[in-house]
Amino acid sequence: MKLPVLRLCAGLLFMVGGTAANAACTAEWPYWQRFAQHWVQPDGRVLESSLEKNHSTSEGQSYALFFALVANDQARFETIWRWSRENLMGNAPQTTLPAWLWGQGKDGVWKVQDANSASDADLWFVYALLEGARLWQKPQYRDDALSLLAQIKKQEITELPGLGAVLLPGPIGFSHIGHLWRINPSYQPLPLMRRLAAVDPKGPWNAIAAHTATLQDEAGDHGFAADWIGYRAVSDSAGLFASDPMKGDSGSYDAIRVYLWAGMTHPQDPLAKPLLASLHGMARATASTGLPPEKVNVRNGSTEGQSPSGFSGALVPYFRAKGQPWLEELQDQRARAAIDQWIAGTGPAPFYYDYMLSLFGLGWADQYYQFAADGRLQPRWESSCSATAP
Repeated sequence: MKLPVLRLCAGLLFMVGGTAANAACTAEWPYWQRFAQHWVQPDGRVLESSLEKNHSTSEGQSYALFFALVANDQARFETIWRWSRENLMGNAPQTTLPAWLWGQGKDGVWKVQDANSASDADLWFVYALLEGARLWQKPQYRDDALSLLAQIKKQEITELPGLGAVLLPGPIGFSHIGHLWRINPSYQPLPLMRRLAAVDPKGPWNAIAAHTATLQDEAGDHGFAADWIGYRAVSDSAGLFASDPMKGDSGSYDAIRVYLWAGMTHPQDPLAKPLLASLHGMARATASTGLPPEKVNVRNGSTEGQSPSGFSGALVPYFRAKGQPWLEELQDQRARAAIDQWIAGTGPAPFYYDYMLSLFGLGWADQYYQFAADGRLQPRWESSCSATAP
């Protein structure tokens, strides 16, 4: 008679210790394993996450760190974090945020090419480290996470007149351009804000979460998410939202993640329902053709272009959360077909960003992971074969 998985894993834990048990309980997630084989080097560097050839970004590193946690892939998690810590922040998360771009310069030297950080990647690093520490009982990850979190608060959080605490996209280049700030709505997923608020209750995280709904309300009446939004001071105590000075009123490759994060937010989060309701434009635009548009104008509601398959992968949780199974099924089939054809050798290799979006969306839809109402990660392997079992 076969033993239940949980009893088998508990026995392994008793017989051979935690490390072997963790290996035995590694989640079989074929799409992640393919991602890791294709994009993650043995030393932990993630390739192709930049438009620059052979360059790597903090985004690619932080997302891969999260995926490795979802897969209970502890060895790869460690190598990804070690490479990121050493190369993007000089082994000093206590004082240095991750540089967003690393690669070979014109002088032929492999090094940081732009030391400015990207706050979305910084937050995903913190989140993955916090949850890795909790799920694997590795306090050193928590120490690094809290060090990074302190630097995020110091360098990437600012108070805007009439608005309060805001997450800037990075320390340099996004503020005081004629008393105007640039904000990226896709940089602040609600589950991450809730988890940070639990870990750092005196921090600005719930206030920033509340701005998520505010930013969407200010994006226009057509129910689309914007890539970027401007905020202009009109006095020392007041301000108003405006079109982004560089990207205008467009919603495309950045904004697609707003729908993704909204769809994956636990329905008991008080902002989940109103946020989904405000994002009605993408559902309407996709229903008309069956495919999401590549670009929208949030002010006039116009759409253009056919999006790549990764957009469909990102929208699977969104359509499931909105209770639109027909649209969910169409996007699910399109995203999986692009990946499966590549794996079978009958289709081209997808771009990193497309695959990454699909890995997030399809991984959640297949219940490899979920987010709790308080933001905690709930990987499938935790319930079936927990690495934290006594």
